[in-house]
Amino acid sequence: MILYKNSQCQSWDCLLMCPETPTMTLRLFQVASEEDAMNWFPQYALKLRPFYETLPLKAETVQPIVDCIRHHPDWSSAHIAVETGLRDCLKHNYVQSQINARDATGQTPLHLACERGDLACVKELLEESQARTDIRDRNGETPMHCASKQDSPTIIQTLCSRLCSGVNELNDNGETPLHVACRLGRVEAVKALLGGGAKCDVIGGTGYPIHSGMKYSEKGCVQEILKADLAQLQAEDALYGGTPLHWAKTAEMCRLLLDHGCAINYLSKTGESALHILAKKGRFEAAMVLLTHGANANLKGQDGNTALHLAMKMDHMELIKALIVFGADVEIHNDLGETPGLIAARTSKGPNRKVLLDMLCSVGVQRCLPPSPGSPPPISNNAKPQGIGFEDMMFMGAAISAMSGGRSQVDGGIKRKLDRLLCLDGGGIKGLVLIQVLIALEREAGRPIIELFDWVAGTSTGGILALAIIHGKSMEYLRCFYFRMKEHVFKGSRPYESAPLEDFLKKEFGENTKMTDVRYPRVMVTSVLADRHPGELHIFRNYDPPSVHREPPYTTTETFKALTIPQEQLVWRAARSSGAAPTYFRPMGRFLDGGLLANNPTLDAMSEIHQYNKALKAEGLEKDVKKLGVVISLGTGKPPQVAVSSVDVFRPSNPLELAKSFVGAKELGKMLVDCCTDSDGCAVDRAGAWCEMIDTIYHRLSPQLSQEVMLDEVSDAILVDMLWETQMYLYEKREILQSVAKLLRND
Repeated sequence: MILYKNSQCQSWDCLLMCPETPTMTLRLFQVASEEDAMNWFPQYALKLRPFYETLPLKAETVQPIVDCIRHHPDWSSAHIAVETGLRDCLKHNYVQSQINARDATGQTPLHLACERGDLACVKELLEESQARTDIRDRNGETPMHCASKQDSPTIIQTLCSRLCSGVNELNDNGETPLHVACRLGRVEAVKALLGGGAKCDVIGGTGYPIHSGMKYSEKGCVQEILKADLAQLQAEDALYGGTPLHWAKTAEMCRLLLDHGCAINYLSKTGESALHILAKKGRFEAAMVLLTHGANANLKGQDGNTALHLAMKMDHMELIKALIVFGADVEIHNDLGETPGLIAARTSKGPNRKVLLDMLCSVGVQRCLPPSPGSPPPISNNAKPQGIGFEDMMFMGAAISAMSGGRSQVDGGIKRKLDRLLCLDGGGIKGLVLIQVLIALEREAGRPIIELFDWVAGTSTGGILALAIIHGKSMEYLRCFYFRMKEHVFKGSRPYESAPLEDFLKKEFGENTKMTDVRYPRVMVTSVLADRHPGELHIFRNYDPPSVHREPPYTTTETFKALTIPQEQLVWRAARSSGAAPTYFRPMGRFLDGGLLANNPTLDAMSEIHQYNKALKAEGLEKDVKKLGVVISLGTGKPPQVAVSSVDVFRPSNPLELAKSFVGAKELGKMLVDCCTDSDGCAVDRAGAWCEMIDTIYHRLSPQLSQEVMLDEVSDAILVDMLWETQMYLYEKREILQSVAKLLRND
């Protein structure tokens, strides 16, 4: 190496002369100041020597080395060898003496090699150079921390195989390497760390590694931690005492923890549940996951606030609707005596204010006035106790009433003078409307639906609900079930795979449960026999069909396969057969959706009851015949009526007519399907007229919707709006609902 003054350029030049290339020299630097030249030259001479003594240097090799010397004057030759990947130079005696040297950040060459993900250099440093693994940089990080920042599991495995220290040590930010890997989403690094002895229960500055994974929504990392230690589901962070669910930000992360069985209503040290936090942050999708998995919307947290109080303070319109739809009490008081309605009146501002207050009034919220001065905070009688829910109280009330002689049970049925019939329309995911109405009816009657009716009839989604009712499923559970089911069932494009729906039905009803395993109430589930033309209505029953002789509807020379008797019919297959909507799902064997012939099953159910009673009389069992006294028919919501441009279909003679004919054919096809499956209009008028003729009380409840909701709608926001409109309808029809509940309570 030569340093000389270049008089021509008035500069100081440093040259490297190589014996291999005598006609060419390499200029290492050129500076204007003699002082700079004298400072730089010794550095270059010292740091470059191991490289030109070990390797035959060329211009392309020297340039990266010179760049490192220039940009990192604090680096030793060992650092430079790692950075440039010149591993052979690590064996040079001078480099060996610097193998644990630190740069300005406190990093050793091993830190640098781990950070670069250079496995060969790491092995060279550990095996040949005996590099130390316990040295910390100025951030308190060991080489293991650096390795955890990369998705290079082999480096971590190499470090762990050498029994390197640092796998469970905290850096200055209170993070172990596992914390770091979870924060950065390095799934492979997490696996390697866990396999190499990293512990999940080392608490850091904010919490455990799982909290870091949840904070940054790193699903893969959280999954690996739960595989290694399921107890981490309830690990409390150091800052707030919150579980991983309290740190969840997305719907996906919430589902992950809930699928593993985490406690959904757990209160942190600050007195907040996960739902409280999501309400404060306005995370609608994640909050919906909690609500549909059974989160208590009326759980009081910090200052006695429920999630609805917090949502009101933040003006989160969608979330307010969702909470109320899922049973949040609009009249519950916090520790300051404030109801959610009062908070809305006080804090809501701008264009949202009138919309929010009008919205609350539409579902019956009237108390928006502050409490009297000096009065103690009122106690809400509507707040749910944490241990006993509304459903428990209903069943307790029913049991006490039965014990006191109010009612007597005969053969599983309730002894009444008149029979009651509940009819549930079809409508896919709009079955949520049916559930919302049934929840309101239960609350008014103070008894579960299963105790209010003797007959339950349903089509498609209504058929699934009818079977769920007689098997004792609670309405609140079914509401959550529907929201969860849609995510799995309506995936991809139509027609959807049948397996997810069938798996859900098998899980809910049991794979081997027979229709006759539950005899009361009597249930009718409609379907269509599609192995013949014209198709024929079929009813799945949990009782023997009426034996009255009837003329066959059509003449045929075909021999059709015999139908399975109720004692051998599987419940899940009956539910699947009733819900086999064409274009949505494949047929269930020879069965199609009952909605094709009886989307509103009221008249078919009444005909069935008439035939049943007629058969009893024919068998001399007049004493068992009971008149049909009450018919309650529930719809899945009426779509708005819209104008149709044309239903004319003709043979076109030019492109314009072709377009008109196409539009007409599309509108006509839609109209034919809608007319075929219409559950309102004529079907309701006929059922009402027939009930009037036979002196039977008839009520029809079906809310008017502001927009058409598809049978396979998956948007939580649209479905919450649909249920909100149902709540508005129920408030508007509250007198009818009270009258129906009173009628059904009277045995």
